[in-house]
Amino acid sequence: MNHMKYYLLFFIVICVVGCKDSFLEVKPSTDIVSPKTLDDFQQMLDYSAINFTSGLPLLSADEYEIPNEKDWQGLTVTERNAYSWASDLFEGQEGVEDWSYPYQSIFYANNVINGLAALAKNAGNQKEYDDILGQAYFVRAFAFFDLVKNFAVPYAKKTADTDLGVPLKLNPNSDEIVARASLQDTYDQIAADLGLAIGLLKPGLTANRNRANKPAAYALGARIALSMGDYDLAGRFSDSCLILYDRLIDYNTVGTSSSTPFARDNDEVLLSSTIGKNYAVSLYAGIKNTTIAQELLDLYTDNDLRKVLFFQKDDKTGLTKMKRGYAGPNRSAFSGLAVDEVYLIKAECAARKEDFADCAYFLDKLGLKRYKTGTYRPIQLTSKDAALQAVFSERRRELIWRAGLRWDDIRRLNRDGASIVLKRNIGTDRYQLEPNSPRYTFPIPAGEVTLSNIKQNNR
Repeated sequence: MNHMKYYLLFFIVICVVGCKDSFLEVKPSTDIVSPKTLDDFQQMLDYSAINFTSGLPLLSADEYEIPNEKDWQGLTVTERNAYSWASDLFEGQEGVEDWSYPYQSIFYANNVINGLAALAKNAGNQKEYDDILGQAYFVRAFAFFDLVKNFAVPYAKKTADTDLGVPLKLNPNSDEIVARASLQDTYDQIAADLGLAIGLLKPGLTANRNRANKPAAYALGARIALSMGDYDLAGRFSDSCLILYDRLIDYNTVGTSSSTPFARDNDEVLLSSTIGKNYAVSLYAGIKNTTIAQELLDLYTDNDLRKVLFFQKDDKTGLTKMKRGYAGPNRSAFSGLAVDEVYLIKAECAARKEDFADCAYFLDKLGLKRYKTGTYRPIQLTSKDAALQAVFSERRRELIWRAGLRWDDIRRLNRDGASIVLKRNIGTDRYQLEPNSPRYTFPIPAGEVTLSNIKQNNR
């Protein structure tokens, strides 16, 4: 019997993602058999929708432009409003996947955690049992972080106890209504889940990169600590990841003519994940008349192989599009974890400690794999500001179209005083997003607010 189809049906019946603002409205059928073996639980975590993330940060960031007002008007309500940073982002839309997909993953994880507890006495293979449990804790941490970085204000230690986080669903009860936790409690829960995952997961990567693993857990920890501004911790997480797994692709070995230059499970990918909702402008090819922002394109020199591996020019329109990235042939933007991001986190942490040699080491090691052979020149760093600017520029060149990493960077850097201002032109209208605007935090879908009676974000 194909167990996977059976369990997918079970959870699709429960979640009905996309049909309601809250999957909690749907009650499970009592005549469906629940999973009983380690293989059953693993198959649940192998479901392709596990690790789906929000596309809103990519829609809202400054990596792309829509030159023609008519093309902007042809987008969906959410796409138009995200592009112009409108106050009412969803306009009453139901079935907002940017909110429901992470909670679907959390629901899966909770069922595995709860189910494995009942299975503990008869687990059989302890290593396999621990690894599957570790995957479930990772999935929950990954999903909670995706939610909190989109639907809560940027983390600030002084106000985290009073700022609102997200509802922390920690058990499979689909009828339970949970209030928003504080931002500090939300991050504490993520840290607790991630700590358990790190202690349980196997040290190596698997052929299925959709599965969590210990290097990916350390990489996620580095990403989260960087977002929080805890640079010492981010550096330690980065070191722990790279001790276990440290591989970079030499872009000189990658064909430049293909529109899909990278395999989905290439050597740099630690965890495979993509945007869940297929927004037209967030796809690698994008809609016909979108283009990569010229200010971003100007950051690449002719010897930088990313210029030809990441982008392709439309001969008819003259507009520059993204080629497909680390999601391989998948049309949705990559939102997983990869070694190059860990290098850049490590470089930034070194820069903030004024360890210029270490910062340059990681920037140079990455750069040698990104430029035409023999053309890369080692970087010289003599000040903290210069080192940080080198890292930030490299993050923009390297981590483009990574499902919102740029938006996350703007949020955290503006929190720390960077004063980055975003601007859009739509026809004759001019839009501007000021640093630390409440519109950097997305509104919770109205249906969820009504159902759960939770407080809406200020927008």
